Amino acid sequence: MNANQKKQLNTMEPRITIPFSKDILKFENVEAEADRISRRLKDDILVVLKRKGAVIGISGGIDSSVTLALTVKAIGSENVIGIMLPEKDSSPESKEFALKLAGKLNIKTLEEEITRALDGFGCYRRRDEAVTAIFPEYNPNDFKMKIGINQSGLNQFLPPVFSLTIIGSDGKAKSKILPIKEYLQIVAASNFKQRCRMSMLYYHAERLHFAMIGTPNKHEVEQGFFVKNGDGGADIMPIAHLYKSQVYQLAEHLGIPEEIIKRTPTSDTYSAEQTQEEFFFQMPYLEMDLIWYGLENGVPEEEVGKVLGKTKEEIRHIYNNLIRKKKTTEYLRMAPITY
Repeated sequence: MNANQKKQLNTMEPRITIPFSKDILKFENVEAEADRISRRLKDDILVVLKRKGAVIGISGGIDSSVTLALTVKAIGSENVIGIMLPEKDSSPESKEFALKLAGKLNIKTLEEEITRALDGFGCYRRRDEAVTAIFPEYNPNDFKMKIGINQSGLNQFLPPVFSLTIIGSDGKAKSKILPIKEYLQIVAASNFKQRCRMSMLYYHAERLHFAMIGTPNKHEVEQGFFVKNGDGGADIMPIAHLYKSQVYQLAEHLGIPEEIIKRTPTSDTYSAEQTQEEFFFQMPYLEMDLIWYGLENGVPEEEVGKVLGKTKEEIRHIYNNLIRKKKTTEYLRMAPITY
């Protein structure tokens, strides 16, 4: 990493004390980490925030599942409520897996269907207006849709280019590059979903005098894969310091069901199925974890490349793209500007 990269990332001096390898992010003692997080979580909920319990939005995904298990470990199942917040584009698997984990952890669950609220905001109408501007033949009854980011640009230091894909009932897909106007409208309309969920979670948290627990991991927070005042809104984010591979290590230790651990992480935002890698991250999480760690800790590009089978130039391009991603999403992490 060069001096300019360090300055842009705003990191400290390199702090590696052991050789860089594929195992560098493995916990020496995963039980100790789970205990440490749960102890702090208990103190933050009961002492710092002075709340009686916790609510968590549960989706059957790995991050919300680990967060839920840690919270139950911290304050007991009787003091935790898991809330499912489906809408018409949600995968049925989300509810199925969420209920399975809730049953295993013996917590109470609630379901709040938010489709009508989203209709009231014009979420689907506004989104579909932008989609039909690109594909006039599109209608939500006959087509599913999703947006995705170019996968090759990360290794070439190219700016992100989003494409729109529609999939007909015959399974045939069509894709086009998404102009900025329509891209912004689709994203802005879709963000109603996360903001509506946040509002409902805080309703239940406030009526019960509970804390609202957020579920983003380190990559989601630091790369900006969240909606400001949506899933980025919470009282506590107990796994925001964890790389994705570390979340999986905790999942296995905490006994998260195998179906959840093996489930491919998705955005669960658009009507067509879509992975988080396709929509935002552009690379597998194991690879992303190691490169992000290398970037933060000043590991030379050639050393990271040697471990991952990539050239020094490829790692340099990815370093720079990750720096750009963090820099361009800084707005999302900012507190309100006050005078």
